[in-house]
Amino acid sequence: MVISSTPPPPPPQALQRYLRSQFGLSESALALGIRQAQVEQAPLAVVLWRFGLINLQQFEQVLAWQDANL
Repeated sequence: MVISSTPPPPPPQALQRYLRSQFGLSESALALGIRQAQVEQAPLAVVLWRFGLINLQQFEQVLAWQDANL
């Protein structure tokens, strides 16, 4: 975990829409991932993968999408 005095910004709405539409993540699953990402100060995709909410192939798709769109 990274210790910082400033919490990381929430993930962009475009990323959240992508995760809901592409992978069918529920609002509650996404909210859990966002909360945990903030606590751990970790990227959302990493948290979602670690919690088993997305698989490795989906994780790679998210990273590719972020490179192309953010």
